[in-house]
Amino acid sequence: MKRAYLDNASTTPVRNEVIKVMLKTLKNSFGNPSSVQHSYGREARSIIEESRIKIAKNINAYPSEIIFTSGGTEANYIVLKYSIINLNIHNIITSPLEHESILKTVLEFVNRDIVNLELVRIQEKGVIDLNHLEMILKRNYSKKKLVSLMYANNEIGNLLDIDKVGFLCKRYNAYFHSDTIQVIGNYSFNMEKSPFDFATASAHKFYGPKGIGFIFIRKKVMKKIKLFLIRKGSHEFGFRSGTENIYGIAGMSEALRLSCDNFQNYKKKIRNLKTYCISELKKIIPSIIFNGLSDSMDQSLPNILNFFFPKKDHLFYFHLDLMGIAISKGSSCHSNNLKEISHVIKEITKDKFLLKKVTPVRISFGIFNEKKDINMLIDALKKIKN
Repeated sequence: MKRAYLDNASTTPVRNEVIKVMLKTLKNSFGNPSSVQHSYGREARSIIEESRIKIAKNINAYPSEIIFTSGGTEANYIVLKYSIINLNIHNIITSPLEHESILKTVLEFVNRDIVNLELVRIQEKGVIDLNHLEMILKRNYSKKKLVSLMYANNEIGNLLDIDKVGFLCKRYNAYFHSDTIQVIGNYSFNMEKSPFDFATASAHKFYGPKGIGFIFIRKKVMKKIKLFLIRKGSHEFGFRSGTENIYGIAGMSEALRLSCDNFQNYKKKIRNLKTYCISELKKIIPSIIFNGLSDSMDQSLPNILNFFFPKKDHLFYFHLDLMGIAISKGSSCHSNNLKEISHVIKEITKDKFLLKKVTPVRISFGIFNEKKDINMLIDALKKIKN
């Protein structure tokens, strides 16, 4: 049976070149990178540090600003915890559209009376109200605060005006963290010119392995952070103890290099796929409702398209799967319950009655997709619709 994988925002296939690098590392570099007394350990340490240098070069950062983690969720958690404890953060400002790794972690600290939480208002189509953000920052001017807003929403693809947010954070003396997990590796990045104090990334979003990611922490902020997440050991400059995932780090470095070398070609290809998919969807669903700004080519990620299918069916995704189509309703972190609509879609949908009549659909394209995959999806949707 032919199959079409259209869930790349959840995870991407691993490139063959990346697999080769990982296999080579697994086979030949088994030493403990902390055992620098012998050549096996030094070779492993060399792979880690060379990968750190390559990753830093590809996003225009310093190697010392890159901290390896087990992925995006842990990276977000570390940023929040270190900020609260080391930077004396009293207020965290975020939005109701953030990934659960942000929202649930913040609520954990709020429930322990460690920080106060303020949520930025959401405008139509899921746009962050930057005037409201400024009002919150101004009201809390004298307090230590962290703004945590994702660069690109993982469900509806909306892009944040990071320069405006960065300007406001600098003006009102706030730290700026951005969940850039859907962006790093898929967009060109220049950390030196970016407004972030913290940014997080995950390799499996850009054709690398699962279980590995990193945090960017700006050098001037890094100096203020001294508390270890795990108190024993001195791995990752003391930020994250535990023997490093050498083959994962090597694979992530190679995946990022390959993505950076081909950004423009991939971006053009994926934009064309999205344009074609929008056109075909409108033919079979004339009154189609796109969620957020996902149908905008300039205000959303080119690889994400989110819409309402005009039929309520909790088995909708299984029907597609049986026809060889892999898509999702949104974030993979809360998609186990097929009857539950994501917090993002609930938040941006004014007509709550509408949610009882439709099925939310997120399509996410990748570099290995072709128009034939979209044609398969459209044919399958026609069958379900009829």
